[in-house]
Amino acid sequence: MSSDTFRLDGKVALVTGASYGIGMAMARALAGAGATIVFNDRNPERVTAAIEEYKRDGIDARGYLFDVTDEIAVKENIARITSEVGVIDILVNNAGIIKRVPAIEMDVADFREVIDIDLTGPFIMSKAVAPAMIKKGGGKIINICSMMSELGRETVSAYASAKGGLKMLTRNLACEWAEFNIQVNGIGPGYIATPQTAPLRAEGHPFNSFIIGRTPAARWGTPEDLQGPVVFLASGASDFVNGHILYVDGGILAYIGKQPK
Repeated sequence: MSSDTFRLDGKVALVTGASYGIGMAMARALAGAGATIVFNDRNPERVTAAIEEYKRDGIDARGYLFDVTDEIAVKENIARITSEVGVIDILVNNAGIIKRVPAIEMDVADFREVIDIDLTGPFIMSKAVAPAMIKKGGGKIINICSMMSELGRETVSAYASAKGGLKMLTRNLACEWAEFNIQVNGIGPGYIATPQTAPLRAEGHPFNSFIIGRTPAARWGTPEDLQGPVVFLASGASDFVNGHILYVDGGILAYIGKQPK
């Protein structure tokens, strides 16, 4: 197999919420493989700042302002992207939120907001890009799932519910659209070192010790750890991979934990 199998030249990749964090890291990797990058955010300042950051990396990324839960806005912006950039070949459903609240204290409105953004949003986005992919003869949809697609943990009932649902949405869309040469897969990141997790990673913090002890690789992941997996799932190298969730977690899901001394 040639390394060209992993190339994305001539492809248009839309990565939702890729104005920072792991979304931006994955978009950079897709750009490095040759794809034209499009991203969205619902915050205009973040869109502007991200375009400048991509530009510093030599990436001509296009930013669009819309909310993935607004079906009308999604349809309008997908049409704009198609007109201004081209048909979307690769969709990475990365936009998401988490609210860490004990279930008994969580407002139903907050629960619904997490479900809406983390689960309904990917459905709306996937449904919006699929017709053009079908007409073109194929496409790639990559849903950013989570270890919480498999595991439970205190205070993340809404997030785990959404990510568990996203795992099954991934599998169901893969079944429905495989005949059109559309592969729908997911990536389940482990605990990733980002600016948002910096306070938890401080030396001596009990959560930092917990994660390192729970991970066979004995470290936090980095945004760069997700770059190879996203390029693989976006490329021709994964044309017979469908309905699969690729967990990038340093081995956490395979590990029962250390034996007490």
